[in-house]
Amino acid sequence: MSNAAVTAATSSRANAAGKSALARLGEAFVGRLVILIPYLWLVFFFLIPFVIVFKISLSQTAIAMPPYTPVLGFKDGISGFFAGFRDLNFDNYVLLAQDALYLKAYVTSVIIAAISTVLTLLVGYPIAYGMARAPATIRPTLLMLVILPFWTSFLIRVYAWIGILKPEGLLNQLLLAIGIIDERLIILNTYTAIFIGIVYSYLPFMVLPLYASLEKMDYSLIEAAKDLGCPPTSAFWKITFPLSLPGVIAGCLLVFIPAVGEFIIPDLLGGSQTLMIGKTLWNEFFQNRDWPVSSAVAVILLLLLIVPIMLFQRAQARAQEQDR
Repeated sequence: MSNAAVTAATSSRANAAGKSALARLGEAFVGRLVILIPYLWLVFFFLIPFVIVFKISLSQTAIAMPPYTPVLGFKDGISGFFAGFRDLNFDNYVLLAQDALYLKAYVTSVIIAAISTVLTLLVGYPIAYGMARAPATIRPTLLMLVILPFWTSFLIRVYAWIGILKPEGLLNQLLLAIGIIDERLIILNTYTAIFIGIVYSYLPFMVLPLYASLEKMDYSLIEAAKDLGCPPTSAFWKITFPLSLPGVIAGCLLVFIPAVGEFIIPDLLGGSQTLMIGKTLWNEFFQNRDWPVSSAVAVILLLLLIVPIMLFQRAQARAQEQDR
């Protein structure tokens, strides 16, 4: 082989090696970027706003704009920033612990959200199960019907329930016409109306993850259980429900978390006497103009939701490791 041919072969191999190295670097960069983007999203749209709210919760109310005394600012440089730690206080959190109103609002919100989540699960599971067992040709249509309410404004849908549930509304007129009741039912401005509104509004959040779990399930397991003499009810509780637990957990979290801080439904359907933490936070922020206290309420609410979820995810990860 001539020297020119050897040189050309060596050069081509070097170029190929360089291209492969660049390709590996590009793939590694893309892989890290795909992982980095969600973390950047959480930092900019969760962590930084949380830090800002937490900083406001440690300040004092002031008659100014904004209506609080700014703390931990860089107006006076780095030394002023560290000197601002002396102005921090937890008086707002002490107020939340001492005032029974806030404690009652938290407890009421959690109870209402928990009951609403259970009711949504009871309503949503049969719907998701029916969708998963329906013929494959009509499943897209059923899925679209579940998503269809999202095409209408959330506020308009809640206002529509006022027209249905009020004493002279459509529901009472129908029940009176059929003869089921003799007097008009008082449903609006009660906790029953809140449960109805939450279940209706958040039902798609329960149905969609349940459908995703049930649709992937191997239904030959049910047939095998029936062949072995297992009754349908026992087959459901021993096979179908355990296999759908990931969808149940995801749906319950998607309903419970926003329901705890719900404001519009309790305000419109529950009336002025309804005490929930979302409404309390709105009153502190807009009516009382007490941004530090409202920020403290928001921080406690966030911790109330995030900490149990993190503990649950850690326990679930440990269970998966033990199964392996």
